[in-house]
Amino acid sequence: MPGKKNILAVDDSANMLELIRRILTPKGYSVYTVSGVAQAIKLLQEIDIDLVITDIRMPEIEGTELVRFVNENYRNTVVLVITGYPTIETAVETVKLGACEYLTKLFTEQELLEAVQSSLQKLRNREIGNARFEGLPLLQTGLIGGSPGMLKIYREIDKASKIKATVMITGETGTGKELVARAIHYNSSQASAPFVPVNCGAIPDELMESEMFGYKKGAFTGAYESRGGFFQAADGGTIFLDEITNTTPPMQAKLLRVLQEKEVYMIGCNKSQKIDTRIIASSNSDPEVLIKKGIFREDLYYRLNVIPIHILPLRERGDDILLLANHFAHKYSEETIKSTPEFSDEVIDIFLNYYWPGNVRELENLVHRLVIMTDEPVIKTPDLPKILRYSVNPQKKTFGSLADAEKEYIEQVLAFVKGNKTKAAEILKIDRKTLREKLK
Repeated sequence: MPGKKNILAVDDSANMLELIRRILTPKGYSVYTVSGVAQAIKLLQEIDIDLVITDIRMPEIEGTELVRFVNENYRNTVVLVITGYPTIETAVETVKLGACEYLTKLFTEQELLEAVQSSLQKLRNREIGNARFEGLPLLQTGLIGGSPGMLKIYREIDKASKIKATVMITGETGTGKELVARAIHYNSSQASAPFVPVNCGAIPDELMESEMFGYKKGAFTGAYESRGGFFQAADGGTIFLDEITNTTPPMQAKLLRVLQEKEVYMIGCNKSQKIDTRIIASSNSDPEVLIKKGIFREDLYYRLNVIPIHILPLRERGDDILLLANHFAHKYSEETIKSTPEFSDEVIDIFLNYYWPGNVRELENLVHRLVIMTDEPVIKTPDLPKILRYSVNPQKKTFGSLADAEKEYIEQVLAFVKGNKTKAAEILKIDRKTLREKLK
């Protein structure tokens, strides 16, 4: 975690406070300890606390009141509950009140450290997910992100904008390939010249040549006047050939000639036209795979791939997901004249663990819908579509040993029956002797 974190431990047991202090202080945390809720509230007003660790059962004022107080008054503070009397009801109540983690006493050092790290990570996610954008990497073209992958792309954009070499941008659908192309153009010395985007997959094959290179009057039936194509329109500037791998082999051969000779032939004209156009191409498929299949020309690929830029899928960009979600929330709240909603911790977790097959475009459409359809100040899990609520990202899921899973389940059953070993053994379908051995 960046920066030193302030942790406040609240417990009427001096031994427990000392244990927490001894475990956390050597790990670089600033630990404050108090023995009651009233003292905790006073200290919260004096010091910026990141995490409160509190017991539940304490004299005078119970810890649940402290959980409620922190949740209602301190957006940038999270709560970890520890208790020596674990029950399902207590766990549910504290989570409803705003606790982000729940730990039973007699915990190990490792268990406490993991709970603290998990709590602080949720705090960090919350801060990122609801941050404003002053000082963040935000280009005029709409690129947002501070992940290592995006910082690498910013450097590549900077290098590409200083020279006029061809660029090949690859990445899944919805990752923002056109935004990168625009960033290169508008940060170059040709920024005042035209930027012409062409969706190669949307133009019928029989019209591709005339749309790209133009035609002379009378070149074919219906050609009542001469008209320039996309390349002439982009002369002096940049043409962006989106999904270039969708073009036919004959068109690929013509594009190769344009790259080699820097000239185009209008349909119906025997004289070539010199052009000064920078070409940026993109593909949502791996061009090298298409080359092996005979779908894309190898020589054209190497002509285009002078400066290769690959955009990572959204699911691999970490905190950028939260930055983008918040950006879109602000954007569409302004458009709809509504106050910008925040995202609950549970929604933030879902965003970070969802696979995002549609990448940034899918996230933008989702947030747009949430801003329109949600009237509450906080967007919660029930507001999300089913595909997000019930999806599990297999790449994010972690697996432990069978023994760990068994241990966790036995602990849940014991908590449910309030420590009654006879009832627990009945639920587990084992005898009390076996249960005792497992508890050891």
